[in-house]
Amino acid sequence: MESRSNVNKQDKESEDFIMSNMPELKIGVVAVSRDCFPESLSVNRRKALIDAYTKKYGEGTVYECPICIVESEIHMVQALEDVKKAGCNALVVYLGNFGPEISETLLAKHFDGPKMFVAAAESHGPGVGVVIDGCPAGIPLSEQDIQQFLDRRKPGQSKYTTKRNESDSVEILSGVFEGTTTGTPISLLVRNQDQRSRDYGNIATSYRPGHADYCFDQKYGFRDYRGGGRSSGRETIGRVAAGAIASKLLGELGIVLTTYAKSIGPVTVAEADYDFTEITNNSFYLPNKDAAEKAAEYVSTLMEQMDSCGGLIECRVDHLPAGLGEPVFDKLDALLAQAIMSIGAVKGVEIGDGFQSASSTGSTNNDPFCMQQGQVMKTSNHSGGTLGGMSDGSQLILRAAIKPTPSISQMQHTVNNSGEEIELSIHGRHDPIIVPRAVVV
Repeated sequence: MESRSNVNKQDKESEDFIMSNMPELKIGVVAVSRDCFPESLSVNRRKALIDAYTKKYGEGTVYECPICIVESEIHMVQALEDVKKAGCNALVVYLGNFGPEISETLLAKHFDGPKMFVAAAESHGPGVGVVIDGCPAGIPLSEQDIQQFLDRRKPGQSKYTTKRNESDSVEILSGVFEGTTTGTPISLLVRNQDQRSRDYGNIATSYRPGHADYCFDQKYGFRDYRGGGRSSGRETIGRVAAGAIASKLLGELGIVLTTYAKSIGPVTVAEADYDFTEITNNSFYLPNKDAAEKAAEYVSTLMEQMDSCGGLIECRVDHLPAGLGEPVFDKLDALLAQAIMSIGAVKGVEIGDGFQSASSTGSTNNDPFCMQQGQVMKTSNHSGGTLGGMSDGSQLILRAAIKPTPSISQMQHTVNNSGEEIELSIHGRHDPIIVPRAVVV
């Protein structure tokens, strides 16, 4: 759970608004880990969090909880009591790579005021994890249920993905007993096994074109240059693991998702040529055999040129009931766009006809309603399944534009953190295209 405040969703107030309007603001920082900070979270990361809030809200606004190890409910209560004694009226919870489940109910019981979670996991850290709160009890769940999704995301599936050798084996740490969810938070962990931090030595002081290196330096004053740190694609492991559980719950409701690559670079599959049985038969998850062969030729050529490409991912959701979503702030399409845009490398989202709607006309873009077997239906679906921020009962269609992998071996012009202009070639193991592994994300 990253940067998630307990703000009333209807009011949609931001963290900045809340913090800036708190009288005599004092933020308590509590970190959750199975080990002490110097070994597991690193002093630098903890200091960066504290410095960031101090810089944002002023000197004297941040209190650092002295309790270093928080690995149980008892420890958490002790930490919260310490924060309250210090006079804090806002709380930031920092979840380490091996942090246990932390229930929002527990936090609400022992601390009043704004609360925010900050998740921690990096490409070259010990592992990547996620905590899922709110899953009902009694749902059959095994590691294999989650693993089948992670296997579609893991590296090394074909010559078109990074050669980093990771099994991405998931471990269920809590929330499941004898193969069934207990209703308590589910904590999942995937350990990193094949980090090669030495591959990134030449970029420790340089800003890679297309990466967030410069932005991290400007925001935090330093950065983890190994594989992109927090902005690495391995961050999506947590999303996929949590999504596997969500998919299982949706399946219980009869809701079905079909996701695939609509285009790889210039190779695009027209809707009339879709063959969904072909999606898992090729390395690109394209719904067309001929298109997959053309994509293979195109990407192979780019690899020879030490270059990369992007593409378009499309998702179709069937059997959604009408009326999901809100008419203003929590529009269904707005929430979907926010979630999709939070994925690294996504540069655009569209629903239904999307950007093509701008060149359409009202008479064409409107979807006429009709009656079929006693049900209100539409004769077309230019809206992509949403109207007024709510689902309309038809198929939900959304797309995400994925940019080309920025890590390429071609020589590129950039600058270093000393302000010197230099030429840089990116080493290491990188995907020539992100799209195939991002489909499951």
